[in-house]
Amino acid sequence: MVVVEVEESLVERYQRDGAVLVPGVFSDAWLDKVRRGIARNLAHPSQYSEKLTGSDGGGAYFNDYCNWGWIEEFKEFVFHSPAAALAARFMRSSQVSFYHEHVLNKEPGSSKRTPWHHDQSYYPIDGDQVCSLWMPVDPVPRDACVQFVAGSHLWPRWFIPRKFATEHNYPLKDAREAEDSGERQYYDVPVEEIEAGKWPILQWECKPGDVVVFHMRTLHGASGNPSASTHRRVLSTRWLGDDAVLATRPWQVSPPVTGGLLPGQRAVCDTFPRVTFT
Repeated sequence: MVVVEVEESLVERYQRDGAVLVPGVFSDAWLDKVRRGIARNLAHPSQYSEKLTGSDGGGAYFNDYCNWGWIEEFKEFVFHSPAAALAARFMRSSQVSFYHEHVLNKEPGSSKRTPWHHDQSYYPIDGDQVCSLWMPVDPVPRDACVQFVAGSHLWPRWFIPRKFATEHNYPLKDAREAEDSGERQYYDVPVEEIEAGKWPILQWECKPGDVVVFHMRTLHGASGNPSASTHRRVLSTRWLGDDAVLATRPWQVSPPVTGGLLPGQRAVCDTFPRVTFT
């Protein structure tokens, strides 16, 4: 049994703000294992990987996902670390399935920022019990940490995904699909209003072993990595709870995997395996 001690007040803060810092969750042993997995991923990137640079041509921003099937260190983290129990606690879910992992590495001196976005509109997943665990394996100063628009997961709006490379909106697969298959509308991310300070922003200094838990509809973004010597390596794992079901989107979903499920089916299958934590 994996036991995770989390105060209810912190869970309530997550439910209200859409993002919280949980200090000291993961041991050095888990951090070392994840570092080895990230090194394997950097050495052997998948077809989904990107290596982006800013306009100044400085350090690169690497990201890749859906490699847990062949990177044993990631598989062990998913099925045996406190991650699943932690996700269940914050989502208030009786069961969890694992969606995918996402490696994010900003090299020293990288000026490439992560554009403001929220994750769930990229994914073919509907539901409210959906979260990510953003776990750095390097010290991350506050100014290089991911930023969150507090409470934005509760807004009655979904936002169009944006390409990390260009910061442009995802194109529609077909103009007729703009309304999706139902009544949901998608809007441009209100970048100017966020950057003008219209809403409170959450951001923390993170130490290895800390984790940021955030809802998949919380708007977030990040600066580059101003350090001249330290990488900003992160493993972000995505988790689905009791009410998560497969859905459709009017653009190519990212990652482009659906596990062979049909819209409306519970998001549990070999591709999105249930993880036992009690």
